[in-house]
Amino acid sequence: MSDALTAFVQHYGLLAVFVLSALESACIPIPSELVVPAAGFLAFQGALSLWGVVAAATLGNVAGSWIAYVVGRRGGRPLIRRYGRYIWLNERHLERAEAWFAHYGEVTVFVTRLLPAFRTFISLPAGIGEMPLGRFLLYSLLGSLPWNLALAVAGYEFGAHWGAIEHYLKPLSYLCAAAFLIVVVWFWLGARRARR
Repeated sequence: MSDALTAFVQHYGLLAVFVLSALESACIPIPSELVVPAAGFLAFQGALSLWGVVAAATLGNVAGSWIAYVVGRRGGRPLIRRYGRYIWLNERHLERAEAWFAHYGEVTVFVTRLLPAFRTFISLPAGIGEMPLGRFLLYSLLGSLPWNLALAVAGYEFGAHWGAIEHYLKPLSYLCAAAFLIVVVWFWLGARRARR
């Protein structure tokens, strides 16, 4: 998968960085841990602009986040009301999500944008919790910018050792996805116990 993503970025440049980053933030698990450093490496080679990579990735994250937010805001509540009982979610959970995002929405969005795996999926609960859109987009931008800057600079600075870096990043992205899955299962088991 990493070779295909790198080839896509090589062929389409900043447009590929934007599209892949948008897809990642729209809840399609395309690891930015592979895409953005690869683009940073291309910047090291002179094929792309480093600041262009950071801007394309960050704007892509904001665009994809907006899509997932809208899906959560418009479709999440009706789906949870209708089918939530099958996964142990109910109206009370929606009210708690709303209260959480009313009090801690900015911090939650900002911090999760800096965490692998979690950053991909925070937009849906923010939309379901009806966090104000302007604040959501602002804190998505503020959280995505340092993440993308760090990854792009890492790819740029370690350009001469790119093969070794890519070798270590791949297991890291799998580890982050596994950690996210463990958290989801933990939440599901807790909700199941509470229901009993």
